[in-house]
Amino acid sequence: MSAPLLEVTDLRVSYGKVEAVGGVDLVVPEGSIVTVIGANGAGKTTLLNAIMGVLPSRGGVRFLGESRDAAPLESRVAAGLCLVPERRELFSGMAVEDNLALGGFLRTKAQREESLAEVFALFPRLKERRRQIAGTLSGGERQMLAMGRALMGKPKLLMLDEPSLGLAPRIVADVFAIVASLRAAGVSILLVEQNARAALRLADHACVMELGRITMRGAAAELAADKRVVETYLGLG
Repeated sequence: MSAPLLEVTDLRVSYGKVEAVGGVDLVVPEGSIVTVIGANGAGKTTLLNAIMGVLPSRGGVRFLGESRDAAPLESRVAAGLCLVPERRELFSGMAVEDNLALGGFLRTKAQREESLAEVFALFPRLKERRRQIAGTLSGGERQMLAMGRALMGKPKLLMLDEPSLGLAPRIVADVFAIVASLRAAGVSILLVEQNARAALRLADHACVMELGRITMRGAAAELAADKRVVETYLGLG
């Protein structure tokens, strides 16, 4: 059996004396979608930022079979780890195409052009608006741009933080369809999402995070049928 793409062991993150993430173990098998669901303030975003190297942490982070515990953010990106943050964090005063180009800054010009063609095939709307200023895009288009910029670097693991946040239901469906197509194209995904119903429907494996700890884990379909998950996160819909 091959080693997992990402393996997190006993990961801990503190803000002063407050432990926001406490002893998290997490595995992302290659070619899969793993989702972490939970309420606001559960520590989900902090977990992703620690894995990415944005926040200091204690514990183990292994990616592609190598320890990344002390690796700076830049080297994690170069290895194929990429995070699309909750706030998108686009360069609002720059054109769509320039934002995308920055996502492939570590690659050659030919590789960037190849990736740009792939991103435009995945997001035709971005191709239509390639010269439009990013700050003038709609919420859905900004999310597409954030994902497209991440894909410019050809990540092996794409971490998505609340990709449906603030989007209309129709656009949410489009975003999740794109996430499914990325997995079909061989991109592994770690998805943090408050829309638990959609996330569990899409994912292969799932974890429930509460107060900085993983309290449940298993196949996504099993968690979607679990009585406590239904009552707490899915409601009766």
